[in-house]
Amino acid sequence: MNKSELMKTANEVRKGIIEAVHSAKSGHPGGSLSAADIYTYLFFEEMNIDPRDPKKADRDRFVLSKGHTAPGYYSALAHRGFFPVEDLKTLRKTGSYLQGHPDMKHIPGVDMSSGSLGQGISAAVGMAISAKISGDSYRVYTLLGDGEIQEGQVWEASMLAAHRHLDNLVVIVDNNNLQIDGAITDVNSPYPIDKKFEAFNFHVINIDGNNMDEIEAAFKEARETKGQPTAIIAKTVKGKGVSFMENQASWHGTAPNDEQYGIAMSDLEKVGESLCQK
Repeated sequence: MNKSELMKTANEVRKGIIEAVHSAKSGHPGGSLSAADIYTYLFFEEMNIDPRDPKKADRDRFVLSKGHTAPGYYSALAHRGFFPVEDLKTLRKTGSYLQGHPDMKHIPGVDMSSGSLGQGISAAVGMAISAKISGDSYRVYTLLGDGEIQEGQVWEASMLAAHRHLDNLVVIVDNNNLQIDGAITDVNSPYPIDKKFEAFNFHVINIDGNNMDEIEAAFKEARETKGQPTAIIAKTVKGKGVSFMENQASWHGTAPNDEQYGIAMSDLEKVGESLCQK
């Protein structure tokens, strides 16, 4: 895909997020929307995956460490063809395979069940070590929240990743500066995030995580980095693309009502129209 197509796809992924959370009347739109561009680049461009064979042995692995932003993950997987886009409307409903957090046993394309914050990166490190031991070529990607990195387990996993020289591992931090209780600087500041990962012997790249050019360049640089894992610190806008959700901590885990749903979809339609004119 070219950049224009990726941006249009990311906008469709955002629409899927709003559809899913509105239908469920619960869920986490803010951090799903902020990471939509990253999800899109990973699943449509970066990763070696096949919707027709979700468990193929040499596939790249992805672990959503901030598992509550499953609506973004599911929307990207659905638009990539792992399951019907229409199923997004079943999010969190009784009997649906699309639970509130990722479930590797029932959802095509999900490599790790997650949701307990801090644990996803540990699983990703284990996968990357396994690939090294087995001589496999697959790469491992994990997406963390900036509030999530307040968890101590994140840094234990990071220490081991660098110690084992896991250059097949990419850690992405969705740095939208907001968590459920407010600004991360007010709750328990993890800044400077980049210097912390550097201190743990990561190769660190700082980017605008809502800019496809910078996302593309970062993942290319990560592939070229040898002998150490890479951390991409992606500065993003929480609620990106929906006017009343942007930079509002209150939309961390709140579903839009019918009126708000209409406004949100209208906002995203306008974004889509502007992208078509470029």
